[in-house]
Amino acid sequence: MPVASALAERLKQPILFLEDCVGDDVENAVSELEDAQVVLLENLRYHNGETNNDPAFASALARLAEAYVNDAFGSAHRAHASTFGVAKLLPTKVSGYLIEKELEFLGEKTTTPDRPFVVILGGAKVSDKINVIDALLDKADSIIIGGAMAYTFALARGLKVGDSLSEPDKVNLAKDILAKADQKGVKLLLPVDTLITESLDFNGKSIGRTKIVQGDIPDDWEGVDIGPKTISLFSAEVSSSSTVLWNGPMGVFEIEDCSKGTFAMAKAVAEADALSIIGGGDSVKAIRQSGYAEEVSFMSTGGGASLEFLEGKELPGVSVLENL
Repeated sequence: MPVASALAERLKQPILFLEDCVGDDVENAVSELEDAQVVLLENLRYHNGETNNDPAFASALARLAEAYVNDAFGSAHRAHASTFGVAKLLPTKVSGYLIEKELEFLGEKTTTPDRPFVVILGGAKVSDKINVIDALLDKADSIIIGGAMAYTFALARGLKVGDSLSEPDKVNLAKDILAKADQKGVKLLLPVDTLITESLDFNGKSIGRTKIVQGDIPDDWEGVDIGPKTISLFSAEVSSSSTVLWNGPMGVFEIEDCSKGTFAMAKAVAEADALSIIGGGDSVKAIRQSGYAEEVSFMSTGGGASLEFLEGKELPGVSVLENL
C-alpha cells in the first residue's frame, strides 16, 4: 500500500495497514494496538455508507476511536460519514493545522483584508461562481473577470462572442453583477482584447489559426485566452493590491498556445507586494505549472470547498468541529 509506505517513512516507524475500515477484524486489530502504534484503514469509499453518511457505518467507525481530527479541507463541504457522521458521535472532534490555515486565509484574511483587495475570477461558468461574486462584491475593491466567464459578460454588454464557451441564459445574471458592482463602487475589470482561434482540439492540445481581437468575436471563431492589452490592464491592477485572491484560469491554459494570460496572472500575483491567496482547483494547477507556486502566500487544497466557503456557506465538515 503506497500510502502506508509513505506514512511509515514520514513517521519513521512501521504502519499496520488493514484491508477494511469497519468490522470485527478491524475492531479487534485496533483494540490490540500498543501506545504510539499507528494503523491505516482501507479507503472508506469502498462502502456506500461513506457518501450516504449512513448512521450504522458512522457508528462502526466511531467504535474505533476516542477522538476525531479532520485535516481534509478539500472534502469538508461534504456531509459524509467520515467528515460529519463519525465526528458527531465522538466527544473530541477538532481540526488539524491545514484546516486551521484554510479558514484563516480564505476566511479572516478575505473578510478583513489589507486594502486594496483585488479578486481575480476565471473559469468556465458564471453560474458556478455567481454566489462567490455576490459575496465578494461586499469585500473587494476590484474584481477581475477572465476565462470563459468573460464571454457571458461580453454578451451582457451587447457584444458578439462567436463560438466561445458562454452561457446565454445567464446574461441577466451578468447584468445584475455589473449593476451591483457599479452600485457598490467596486471596480469590475473585463477583458479588452481576446486571443481567438478558428478551431480548438482540447484532447489533442492544439488550436488552429489565431488572432487578437477587440470587441466582437467573429462567427466560427472562439476565445481561448485574454489578449496582451488585457494582460497589461489586469497585471497593473494586481500590482497595486495589498491582498489578492485568485480563483480560475484566464483561458485554456492546458494548451501552451492559450496559456499566456493565465501564466501572466500567476506572475503578477507572485510579484505583487501583497498577501496572495490561490483559491484551489485549476488555479493551483496553473500556478504550479507557471513556476510561481513558491512565491505566493497560500494555496488552498480545496476546489468546491474553497468556493462554498468563499460564498459564505457553512461547511459540514467544519461546522461539526469544536475548536474553531
